[in-house]
Amino acid sequence: MIPTITAFETSPDRGKGLARDMRVRWALEEAGQPYAVRLVSFQAMKEPAHRALQPFGQIPTYEEGDLVLFESGAIVLHIAQTRAGLLPDDAHARARAVAWMFAAVNTVEPPTLELVVARFLEGDQPWTEQRLPLIRDRIRQRLGDLSARLGEADWLDGAFSAGDLMMVGVLRRLQASGLLDEYPNLAAYVGRGEARPAFRRAFDAQLAVFAGRPATD
Repeated sequence: MIPTITAFETSPDRGKGLARDMRVRWALEEAGQPYAVRLVSFQAMKEPAHRALQPFGQIPTYEEGDLVLFESGAIVLHIAQTRAGLLPDDAHARARAVAWMFAAVNTVEPPTLELVVARFLEGDQPWTEQRLPLIRDRIRQRLGDLSARLGEADWLDGAFSAGDLMMVGVLRRLQASGLLDEYPNLAAYVGRGEARPAFRRAFDAQLAVFAGRPATD
């Protein structure tokens, strides 16, 4: 059965692949799993039909037969556990890959999202200029720890895994801020993720949604 995921009909990032459906698309492409995409508007995301799938009115969702999932991390974990290619065969290595998935969304992503909120949603507030240096320092602390752990390795724990997929997905949000460039090994790590054929297929698929849309869309 071909799973169906939901994605923004009109994404705020204009096809840069920063919305969380990108992580799910990438995982499906890595697994060689065909999938369908149902695009939803911002209005539809808040209506009962979508909230029955995603109680917080967000994307992505994942439907496969009777199974309905939400939260990109949970969806990627399900894909990795049920298809080959995203988790190692060794039980301990699998557990470590899952740990890196949780680290991506629980430890590294929160301060990066705080930066997005401060810059784009609270940018007109009087406290924003005072907060931004503090947020950037918190991000640097996380990046410094991650950079030290990665070192000169290509991936976080041996071969590429779902842990790398989630971590690269989180770090890509920092490319425009310049913070990632302060850690050359992390910038190169993200570049390796983006160079994977499965990533390129996923990126091109989500970008195609916005091809030809007017800039005011």
